[in-house]
Amino acid sequence: MGMAAGRGDCPDWDFSDSHGHLVRRSGIAPKKLPPTYDTALGTAPLFGWAIADMAKNWRIHISTVHPPLSGVSIRHAHDARWQTKNMSSTSTDDVLAPEQAEAFRLQVREFLEQNASGIGRRSETSLMIGKKYQAALTEAGLAGLVYPKEYGGAGLTRIHDRIYREEYGKYPDMTFELTISHGMCLPVLNQFGTEEHKREFMPDLIAARTMWCQMFSEPGAGSDVASLQTRAELDGDEWVLNGQKVWTTLAHVSDYGVLIARTNPDAPKHAGISMFIVDMKAPGMEIRPIHQIDGGSHFNEVFFTDVRIPKSWLLGELNNGWNQATAMLMYERVAIGTGSSSGVTHNLADRLIDVAKNNGKLSDPLIRQDLMKLYCEETVKSLVSMRTRAEMKAGKVPGPGGSLGKLHGAIIARFSRPLINRLVGADCDAWEGEGRGENWARYILSSFQSNIAGGTDEIQRNIIGDRVLGLPREPMMDKNMPFKDLKVGTQRQ
Repeated sequence: MGMAAGRGDCPDWDFSDSHGHLVRRSGIAPKKLPPTYDTALGTAPLFGWAIADMAKNWRIHISTVHPPLSGVSIRHAHDARWQTKNMSSTSTDDVLAPEQAEAFRLQVREFLEQNASGIGRRSETSLMIGKKYQAALTEAGLAGLVYPKEYGGAGLTRIHDRIYREEYGKYPDMTFELTISHGMCLPVLNQFGTEEHKREFMPDLIAARTMWCQMFSEPGAGSDVASLQTRAELDGDEWVLNGQKVWTTLAHVSDYGVLIARTNPDAPKHAGISMFIVDMKAPGMEIRPIHQIDGGSHFNEVFFTDVRIPKSWLLGELNNGWNQATAMLMYERVAIGTGSSSGVTHNLADRLIDVAKNNGKLSDPLIRQDLMKLYCEETVKSLVSMRTRAEMKAGKVPGPGGSLGKLHGAIIARFSRPLINRLVGADCDAWEGEGRGENWARYILSSFQSNIAGGTDEIQRNIIGDRVLGLPREPMMDKNMPFKDLKVGTQRQ
């Protein structure tokens, strides 16, 4: 990330907005920053609008201090009234009194002190940890904070959700394995499901009593998902499913799945798709785990042979599945962009700062520079995520901000890998044994998927170019052609 030049060998950053929020970071700022910098930071134009919002909503003051501080402190002004109406033009005016915000923060802290411990691997062991933690959240009334009580949620505001995320971010992530269930399937059910769907499925989903997966990609329909060939045909009061999906995360441990299938082959490929709820244990389902190089089996092939589901399990409108799938993909990118699919990503800069302090490398100016860059990158991603989540809370389908956050998460993963290697050293190669070595090794190895999972970087750039920058769309040779006349997917000669 580029920075403007100025004076000050070791500035102290104060981020203060009009509502009194204050964030202070000391001792890792890059050299030669100007005393006052209220314009957009010199990052890539791709994220200019996010940085412009940061400059607008968070006036940045930089004051030179001597000698440099060796630690990092972050302080939030909890005594100010919380408002978020400026974070998104579509958001609602959630307001929380200071005493309410502080009381909820203390409640969350107490809960986390009692329940947030240990780091699970990306395996069924970590899934068990995630389910146990989610059960405790449910018991404490803290699960599904922004979802209605009648559907198993807590019925609270996005400010409560933000406070929880801030506090939870101080602990190792224990709910990574629930990302698809809660970050993708849950909002889609809430948005497109019928009243019966919501009352039947959402309470168990929120409490993690059931696991859900997403079934989109096929052997011949990856980036071009609309070329899918899995069929759904109505037979009386049931839909009959036939076809194959691939790279389905956690299908082998899921109870239900959200599926898109072709319901009208006479329509253009984007127009003849519908979305369904599927029982993963139904007769005719075959799930084959794919063994990965790291020893895990997160991904699966899923085969449908005359699988029957109730007619009422159509999710949303018939033949409107592509629009709904697009919404789900945006939810996926929000889920990935606001956290990461790599494991150790909550406040990654803070964690690496602690590592640098403990091993005596924080005094290295190149290390400090890269840590500050990482902090700035995470700040941008967080602001994009705040905008997108505000849109979601206001009832809007996530827009291209989801792609911005997802792409920025991939950029962070690429940037952080060599930095982690320099800071952690040989522990990056540790696979088993005591300490945090195994955690960093798995982070680095799994971070390579960030450029592909949830949509490739190239797809994200296409979305951003089309929907953010307003560039001309790529030509579509098959536009308005019936799907049955196309040579797509595995039909290609």
